[in-house]
Amino acid sequence: MATLFVRHKVADYARWRTAYNDFDTERKGMGVTSHGVYQLDGDPNDVTIYHEFTTVDAAKAFAGSPRLKEVMQAAGVQGVPDIWFANRD
Repeated sequence: MATLFVRHKVADYARWRTAYNDFDTERKGMGVTSHGVYQLDGDPNDVTIYHEFTTVDAAKAFAGSPRLKEVMQAAGVQGVPDIWFANRD
């Protein structure tokens, strides 16, 4: 099991969350098997997300997807996100 973690700032959490939810069907079609969203205590526009995949290659393909970048931009993601990959032991 591989996990992609992403942390970024968003301009408006409610707007971002709507875009995130609307992307759910596409996200599943791109190999996401599980996901979760967290907001930083004290700053709801500082968001950390995890997405699980069957392989790291699938996670990397998702992270590099032009469609994902398009959705993130439209959702109001600010700056460059911190992205990292991990394997569950």
